[in-house]
Amino acid sequence: MKKSDKKTEKAIRESLTEVCDMALENVSGFKWLTHCVNYSNFPGSLSIVCVFQSNDELLLAKKNHMDNYLCKIIKETLERSDIKISDTKKRILFDTEENCLIENNGNWKERLN
Repeated sequence: MKKSDKKTEKAIRESLTEVCDMALENVSGFKWLTHCVNYSNFPGSLSIVCVFQSNDELLLAKKNHMDNYLCKIIKETLERSDIKISDTKKRILFDTEENCLIENNGNWKERLN
């Protein structure tokens, strides 16, 4: 990883940690988030996954437009670090612990690949 990539990775992690803290306070059922990126195709390869405990909690969050809230704060927080993401509906994904357990035996590394 190049020095500039390490700097960008640090900025992404710090921004998403801030988002995670806000989401844990404001979004019922939200548990954690992570990101995937290939720096040879950055920022086009950046994707963020917001994880909820259950499918019911995710459905309720979407019903209450909390998915839009999460997309908004992720985009705004990353932009403060000069990281631009276009098309948040494609770049920010939503998943659940429940689905990972059923489909991947709880193996998030496998699921995210």
